[in-house]
Amino acid sequence: MKQQQETVVLTYTEIDSPIGPLVLVASPQGLCKVEFGTYEENREQREQWASRWYGAFELNENAKQLASVAEQLTQYFKRERESFEGDLDLQGTEFQKRVWLALQTIPYGETASYKHIAEAIGSPKAVRAVGGANNQNPIPVIIPCHRIIGANGDLVGYGGGLPTKVHLLDLEQRTLLS
Repeated sequence: MKQQQETVVLTYTEIDSPIGPLVLVASPQGLCKVEFGTYEENREQREQWASRWYGAFELNENAKQLASVAEQLTQYFKRERESFEGDLDLQGTEFQKRVWLALQTIPYGETASYKHIAEAIGSPKAVRAVGGANNQNPIPVIIPCHRIIGANGDLVGYGGGLPTKVHLLDLEQRTLLS
């Protein structure tokens, strides 16, 4: 007899920000996803992601549960906060998680290259894989994948679009190399 899988309750809220609407999603273990755009715009992608990582799930709106994260993001966008606090529930491969943890060590207002991150996680030849993991970061802004630039100083792709990346780097008072 097959064992019934327990349904994971994920909570979400949608907030406004200077870079457009953001959807925050949390599992019982912590913040697990930040999405650019509205709840409706991302529905299909979010449901595929949640099904992959959690199996059976339900999504319930709960702004109160995510109020601390929303407030920290508001403070960040007002330049009143340089780092974030709270539990994260990272859903990805072990390699991706190593990359995402390394991204969190890049100081506010600074940048690093894919090569720097590859070396930091002990996989110096995995530069392209680091790029792929960076692209799959489920918690952008809070896990600062926007701080990654090309080895030559060029801006490289960003899930929220290059204008959003420029906005975040400018917000952190980073002088961009041209």
